[in-house]
Amino acid sequence: MSPAGHCCFLFLFVTVCYWVPARCYSDGKVTKVCGSMDAHHGVPGQTSPSPYRVTTNTTVFKPGDYIQVIVTGSTYFEGFFLQARDATNQSSVSTVGTFTLTDNIHTQLLTCSKHQGSAVSHTSDHRQTKVTVIWKAPEDAPSEVQFFVTMVEHYHLFWVKQRGPVISQHGVTPHPTQPTTTTTKRPTTTPSVLPGPFTADGCGQQKSCLFDPPGCDPEGDSQCFFLSMTTEGADKTSVMFELSGPAEGYLAFALSWDTWMGNDDVYMCVKDGNRVSVTAAFVSGRTHPEDESQAGLSWVSWRLADGVIQCSFSRPVKLSYQEPERYDLDQEYYLFLASGQAVYGKTKRHSQQPLISTYKKRITGPPEVLEGSRGPILLKMHGALMLIAWMLTGSVGTFIASFYKPDWPNQLLFGQKVWFQVHRILMTLTVVLTVVAFTLPFFYRKGWSEHAGVHPYLGCCVLALSLFQPIMAAFRPSPDSHRRYIFNWAHWGVGAVTEFMAVVAMFFGARQSSMLLAPPWATHVLIGYVTWQASFRFLLLLHKHLNIRKSFGAADQEAILTNTSQPSQWEAFIKSIIFASFALGNSGLLTALLSSIAEV
Repeated sequence: MSPAGHCCFLFLFVTVCYWVPARCYSDGKVTKVCGSMDAHHGVPGQTSPSPYRVTTNTTVFKPGDYIQVIVTGSTYFEGFFLQARDATNQSSVSTVGTFTLTDNIHTQLLTCSKHQGSAVSHTSDHRQTKVTVIWKAPEDAPSEVQFFVTMVEHYHLFWVKQRGPVISQHGVTPHPTQPTTTTTKRPTTTPSVLPGPFTADGCGQQKSCLFDPPGCDPEGDSQCFFLSMTTEGADKTSVMFELSGPAEGYLAFALSWDTWMGNDDVYMCVKDGNRVSVTAAFVSGRTHPEDESQAGLSWVSWRLADGVIQCSFSRPVKLSYQEPERYDLDQEYYLFLASGQAVYGKTKRHSQQPLISTYKKRITGPPEVLEGSRGPILLKMHGALMLIAWMLTGSVGTFIASFYKPDWPNQLLFGQKVWFQVHRILMTLTVVLTVVAFTLPFFYRKGWSEHAGVHPYLGCCVLALSLFQPIMAAFRPSPDSHRRYIFNWAHWGVGAVTEFMAVVAMFFGARQSSMLLAPPWATHVLIGYVTWQASFRFLLLLHKHLNIRKSFGAADQEAILTNTSQPSQWEAFIKSIIFASFALGNSGLLTALLSSIAEV
């Protein structure tokens, strides 16, 4: 294979593994983790009770016996890893005995501790609810043997080294066994189901609250994003957090030193099937959360009903153990509130700009109702300036040049015809607004936005064409030049393309996650704007065409651009009314979108 072929193959492999991680490690060849039995899936194993269990057909054995071992679950599983170990030596990782398969298609034998057939695993990610194998007790078997299993429901949901039953040799008194749950280094509380939805009662009196939209009710509004913080105890040693929002995948809030993502203490409620996983994590940049765990969290509860995901937990103000990524709660932080999709418990990029509190809040401070915004001020200014440029100044400027050249024939403004001066002033203002607005996202992002889709590319084209228009106009031939028609068509064509691309960019811009305008209302306003534009332009194009036929007896293509026949007084009055209606309509639609930006 050529070097290029190797590169293509490597790219394809990495891409497939990135998008479908479970399938890249689904063959059950896990002998590298015989000792730890860890899944190594990039996320921590579950600490909640497992829906799976291991049973045997006997509790006693003698060397050489064959014991039936069954792994079952109340829900399906995609992977498992089963071993038998010495129950009298908890520190030992050596396997005991060998297994025989009853299903050679979906299960396979592995070699651990240099003993062939001493472990069993899956062969694919085929979903199963029951596995049966036969374990043979060795001649040198210890007095007690315990079975261990790692169970994988799916790639991001698994239980590591779950304890199974202990069987003893005849005449041996069994030792008390430990419960069949995963052990953890630090205490956590088993999550419970909330008895009912959260309420906003006590916000500002007993607890601090952050709403989106402001004043919404988390008890009855499925689209309400809600975060509350309640300091617990007279000595204020812990804080109870409540988080609620639409159950599209996950909810998360972060404690941040500034209004930029990065170096943030994050707490997440992630929908995973019909359950909710509550974890703490750390975000070092514009990346996925790292080091997810339940360390430091207690009284964890959740609810998934009525299209809403809710979770609550308590956390000490200061953690007693060393946890450098967790922030003390007696400091002031900006609060981030984000949401997005989750697939198999794996969070995706948030679906819209996070809600950011307008000022820093001391978590243990006095109760208050907080305010926030999803629209950074620079991006709001970008959107507002672009809308003013292309819904008002640019639109009106091209409208005048297209249909009002013959009007005000004897009136001059600064030595030039009125239509020309008004057109030039408005288009110059359009270019200036476009240039200023174009630079603002770069100041905010400190570079190119990689997640904005086609919108920034359209913006670059609009800027380039906007700058090209005045340059082309500066070198236009004189009105009586035989090449003048070339300039007329080129100037009109470039302007039309620029305006079209600006409108398309507005549609994409209204759907940007960094400043998502209220859907579908904002889109409907833009559709109304396009319809408004098309209606007036069609009306005046038809009027111009009829005037040309009336004046010359036939349509003249060049006359569409250069017709200077003077309208009658009545026609001038009607066109003035049309122009005023056009400008006022544009202003009204623009005001509607600007108000939507202000509410983000």
